Amino acid sequence: MGRDVPALVFTREDRRRYRIKMQECLEVFAQMLREARFEAERPQVGLEIELNLVDDRAEPAMRNTEVLEAIADPAWDTELGRFNLEINVPPRRLTEGGPDAWESAIRASLNHAEERARSVGAHLIMVGILPTLRQDHVGESALSENARYRLLNDQVFAARGEDLRLDIDGPDRLRTYADTITPEAACTSTQFHLQVSPQEFPRYWNAAQAIAGVQVALAANSPFLFGKELWHETRIPLFEQATDTRPQEIKVQGVRPRVWFGERWINSVFDLFEENLRYFPALLPLCDEEDPVRTLERGDIPELGELTLHNGTIYRWNRPVYAVANGTPHVRVENRCLPAGPTVADTLANGAFYYGLTRALVDEERPVWSRMSFQAAEDNLHTAARNGIDAELYWPGMGEVPVPELVLRRLLPLAHRGLELTGMDDAWREPLLGVIEQRCVTARNGAVWQKEIFHRLTESHPDPHEALRRMTELYVDYMHLNAPAHTWPTD
Repeated sequence: MGRDVPALVFTREDRRRYRIKMQECLEVFAQMLREARFEAERPQVGLEIELNLVDDRAEPAMRNTEVLEAIADPAWDTELGRFNLEINVPPRRLTEGGPDAWESAIRASLNHAEERARSVGAHLIMVGILPTLRQDHVGESALSENARYRLLNDQVFAARGEDLRLDIDGPDRLRTYADTITPEAACTSTQFHLQVSPQEFPRYWNAAQAIAGVQVALAANSPFLFGKELWHETRIPLFEQATDTRPQEIKVQGVRPRVWFGERWINSVFDLFEENLRYFPALLPLCDEEDPVRTLERGDIPELGELTLHNGTIYRWNRPVYAVANGTPHVRVENRCLPAGPTVADTLANGAFYYGLTRALVDEERPVWSRMSFQAAEDNLHTAARNGIDAELYWPGMGEVPVPELVLRRLLPLAHRGLELTGMDDAWREPLLGVIEQRCVTARNGAVWQKEIFHRLTESHPDPHEALRRMTELYVDYMHLNAPAHTWPTD
């Protein structure tokens, strides 16, 4: 939901008009699919990274407005919380520029942003949930200044009619209520985009759904929330609960949540947009001036503003995206299940594994989604979020298997094959996928490191928050070295 919206009150007429416009957009989208109007010859990949801001003591810094002004780069934008920022890395071909080109470009952008942030008393940190975040940091005053966030907050609570309940257990237990959606801002993620043809989209989306649990287990980096040790990837249950528009009675009736894994394998990208309209009432019923039917009839490409805005308020872990670039429409899969960090090296290794593995899986004669129930894929996601790299996940032909064994025996060779099919040679693949291999060999990732350091520090610092603060300071130091997290020392 990355566009600015005005602050206003919606009427019943607004909602009626919006519903009609969404239906028109959906029908135009279906016509465009039938007429094969989409870009498919030069597929690209893209990357978004959400980051947290901290002060010199690694405590949250509510300064995203000042930091954005200092960075002065349109690639950077606000996120929900005043302690958040997001960078949109320009799209590119996967093998463009040589082995180190993408990493060099990303690190240059982040280093520049860190330098500018430091000038206003803040620092950047890539982590799934900021360990030093307290519940009193996520009140209404922590909402970013952009009116779209306050409007979204108001609409979520208008739909719920009551405060949000956060209920997550782990080594510790979190039971609390929130009167804003700002706890969602604690969730900072990495989002990989993959442009595909509409014909290929369902296979890529199904493949991404099938491996979401494995991705989360390998990359877990969010074990602490509000001073409590919870899941290895606490971001998953937190995001599901902090954006839930359903009071308890509506949940019991089986109404779908807006943070949603889905409920079935698909046969067309149309299926997902049609589900959006069928299952989810509009949170932000804002109508564009464009008439999509007339735009298409005169030979132009419609933006389908209502369709895309509504899609942006439904938070699938793998989301469909429709966009128009340089006058040409395209569709892409937005992979949203991974946390930010710990390093750029870890991030690009995660991307290589995702892009390579999905590429290999879509080419299989008997695709994994034909041999695996959709419910098993969803169960894998939550098991992985709870247990991280120690999880045992289901995979066809192997049953319940430890994640390191599944990846080393079955999935890593497939990822190598998929990247090879994209034109990435062995000398380029090995350093990237070697990070994934060593995570499995050592059974170590960002969440494991955070938990080990925290428990070591609590031996000398009985105040848990002080231990989290010192751990976060160490995390920032190692993050800047860009050595993968499985190599970080714990003593």
